[in-house]
Amino acid sequence: MKHLHSSDWAQLFLRIALSLALLSAVADRLGMWPVEYAVWGNMDKFIEYTGQITSFLPAGMQNINAYLATFAETILGLLLIAGFKTRWVAMLTGILLMIFAISMTITLGIKSTFDYAVWVGSAAAFLLSGQKVFTYSMDSLIEKEMKYKQAIRK
Repeated sequence: MKHLHSSDWAQLFLRIALSLALLSAVADRLGMWPVEYAVWGNMDKFIEYTGQITSFLPAGMQNINAYLATFAETILGLLLIAGFKTRWVAMLTGILLMIFAISMTITLGIKSTFDYAVWVGSAAAFLLSGQKVFTYSMDSLIEKEMKYKQAIRK
């Protein structure tokens, strides 16, 4: 039996924490959180917020940006939970969160990024993307299956 390392568990925890942060934000804008816990509560308020933090972009882009962000956060969150293509998904998550952090810094000031821990999320995603092996993941299962098939062919 393989020896379990604390880094395996830390990595799993990081994947789950990042994915739940992304999916919680999506759930909020889709009205899935109770009103007393919601930041936006619906897509219209999120579109308005997106317009605020991307006000330096051409007018009319707020709807597109809001839906693109929602789509990206949903896909990345689900892939992180599954641990599928984890290195790439973590890198894309880090980039997405960095874009959010830069946009928020430009429009709302640096403090807002600390309140929402967007720099921390971005850094965590980049740290995850640098890992060599993802023990508790679909990536690991796929790799084991490939090794098994190669061993059978020999």
